Amino acid sequence: MGAVRSRLRRWHIWLGWIVGIPFLVWTVSGLIMVWKPIEEVRGTHLLADPKPMRMTGLAVPPVVAGLPIAALKLEPRAAGPRWVLGLPDGTTRLADPQSGALLPPLSAADAVREVGARYTGEAKVAAVTRIDPARPPVDFRRDMAAWQVRMDDGTHFYVDPGSGEVVARRTAWWRFYDFMWGLHIMDPQTREDTHNPWVIGFGIVSLVTTLLALIMLPMTIRRRRKAARNAA
Repeated sequence: MGAVRSRLRRWHIWLGWIVGIPFLVWTVSGLIMVWKPIEEVRGTHLLADPKPMRMTGLAVPPVVAGLPIAALKLEPRAAGPRWVLGLPDGTTRLADPQSGALLPPLSAADAVREVGARYTGEAKVAAVTRIDPARPPVDFRRDMAAWQVRMDDGTHFYVDPGSGEVVARRTAWWRFYDFMWGLHIMDPQTREDTHNPWVIGFGIVSLVTTLLALIMLPMTIRRRRKAARNAA
């Protein structure tokens, strides 16, 4: 029994060294991710809801002869109500509800206007950048064209030029949170694969280490009790 206990203890120690680093990473990253309320991390307070629409007349259906439409809705935008047309390929277009005419994609100035109409913070616009859908920023990770409106406090807003919708908001803390999430799931590159070999492997090793400790605990208790009786 002593030889078995000694062998189990050695295995437990070596496995403990192996899982020590991922345990530290999991603990630190988990602590950081719960440090602030998720609403503050996401910047929920930075954008107000769109103001209610005020129509000055009957809405004219969009002029879309020959254009297939998957969805159609009327939504408020900075310049007023707009038809938002969803196309079968997943893209969107805007149309003027007063004339029904299709509108061109939003310009950089239009994107800033959409953000400014709802922004509740105090930062100023630092830059506006067109996003390449083939190489989106790591804090966006969507294969779609968008305008990145960057504020001087590190907050990023992403605006769909087709629909005028603010599709994402990323605070500086969100990016740090996102990095910690990548470490937590051991996928620091894409930060999306929770089923990767590293996290599964270390998870199995951690389970084995814990089981060894549970097996050794009663063995150690019995040995100490036996030693105490012999000493008495």
